[in-house]
Amino acid sequence: MKLTTERPFADPEAAARKLVELARSIEPVPDGRIHIEKINAPFLYTLKGSGLNRGSLELHESGTFVRLLTNAEHNPGL
Repeated sequence: MKLTTERPFADPEAAARKLVELARSIEPVPDGRIHIEKINAPFLYTLKGSGLNRGSLELHESGTFVRLLTNAEHNPGL
C-alpha cells in the first residue's frame, strides 16, 4: 500500500537540473542576479518541488537573489 504520491523532484539531481533550467529561462538584472521569487514560485508551487540546490546557483547573502555559476566558478580546477 502506497500512502504518498510520487515526487518528481525528490531526487536532488533532478531538482538541481530543473532549478537551473528555470534560472536560465529568466532574464537576470544587469549584474547577473535573478530574483529568487521568480524561481521559487514555479518550482515550489507549480511543479511541487522542494529541496536545496548546491553547486549550480549561488544564493546572495540577502536571500533575495541567486546567480547562475559558470562552469569555471562551478569547477574551479578546470
